[in-house]
Amino acid sequence: MEPIILVEVFALFLLAKLAGEVFERLRQPPVIGELLVGVIIANTFIFDLLHLKENMEYFELLAELGVMVLLFTVGLETRLSDLSTVGRVATQVAVLGVVVPFGLGAACMLFLGEATEVALFIGAAMVATSVGITARVLADLRVTGAIESRVILGAAVIDDVLGMMVLTVVSGMAGAEHSLVDTAVVISIAVAFVLATMYLGGRIVRRLAGDGHRKVDGVRIPVAGKDRLGALRQRNAPFVVALVICFGLSAVAQYMGLAAIIGAFVAGMAFAEVREKHALREKMDPVNDLLVPFFFVHIGLMVNLGAFWPVLGLALVITVLAVVGKVVGCGLGALSLGRRGATTVGIGMMPRGEVGIIVAMVGLSLNTIPDEMFSVVVFMSIVTTLLAPPLLVWSIRRGGATGPAVTGRT
Repeated sequence: MEPIILVEVFALFLLAKLAGEVFERLRQPPVIGELLVGVIIANTFIFDLLHLKENMEYFELLAELGVMVLLFTVGLETRLSDLSTVGRVATQVAVLGVVVPFGLGAACMLFLGEATEVALFIGAAMVATSVGITARVLADLRVTGAIESRVILGAAVIDDVLGMMVLTVVSGMAGAEHSLVDTAVVISIAVAFVLATMYLGGRIVRRLAGDGHRKVDGVRIPVAGKDRLGALRQRNAPFVVALVICFGLSAVAQYMGLAAIIGAFVAGMAFAEVREKHALREKMDPVNDLLVPFFFVHIGLMVNLGAFWPVLGLALVITVLAVVGKVVGCGLGALSLGRRGATTVGIGMMPRGEVGIIVAMVGLSLNTIPDEMFSVVVFMSIVTTLLAPPLLVWSIRRGGATGPAVTGRT
């Protein structure tokens, strides 16, 4: 390893933490500071000074690991029993959060005279949701147990599956090698993976940890059994096994065409059933403190402010439609939570982050969208990502999050 790489890691980590401290003192989520650090570095002499262009792949890896452990930790806060209580609402939020933004984006492009393939890819990019940003804000505010938070996280899982379906279909229509049968098979496998992992994972983990249940006269009674996880001789064995499953399911999810973070999230949900028994949440904190900042700094590093000026007008229009699409679409799906709760859910589903950019990169690689349209999507993805944290904080503090965990973690 070249010495400059360690200097880069040191510099990015130090600047991210300093910015986070500043925003903490301003009573704002530190994620905003970490994002802005990336933007500043990418558009100043610091980028060349640190030779980041030559070693960006290292930080892409760190960023991927960061968002995976973040979503695993969020999954630890989300028991399936909690998620099932908001399953119907989360499904409504996800479906409307896909249909409304896609329709607005595609219609706008067609109205402006763009080709159908371009319109479809812009719509697909607006469908995306990067739950990593929202998850960090919810964790910082200690409201991951609130019903709005559970709706957002549940909808994000469904949203990713639906987004993958949209991207697969759009890619096929753009000339990618996807027949109708192939598309149906990929979608079926993806849905089966998510549902099976969510419903079976917790049961398997509970059995391995000796926390079984049996029904007596229709009532579930806890039954203590052998703790096979605790019996392993590896130091911190349950924590190690949890990380192994996290990375394994992330790899499986990515292999199936889903985002790796969905595998990490459902792995966390599985181990949420035994999080107190083996203190998994507390043991994840140092890992998060180390890796998660690299994810948010990396998003900032992807921003080239100079590339936005030629298409700024169109980028602003698409960004407004992207915000409206999620806030209105997802908000309509969550109206049962009340107006303020629905607004919180809509804002929480707003950031596109790296997911929207990835969709645009697929279109660019297929020669379906031109460079200027790629810049438009990057602008939309970054702005929605930067807007979401302060708006989410505002919405929650005005009473947009309810539930037993609003005032602190349980």
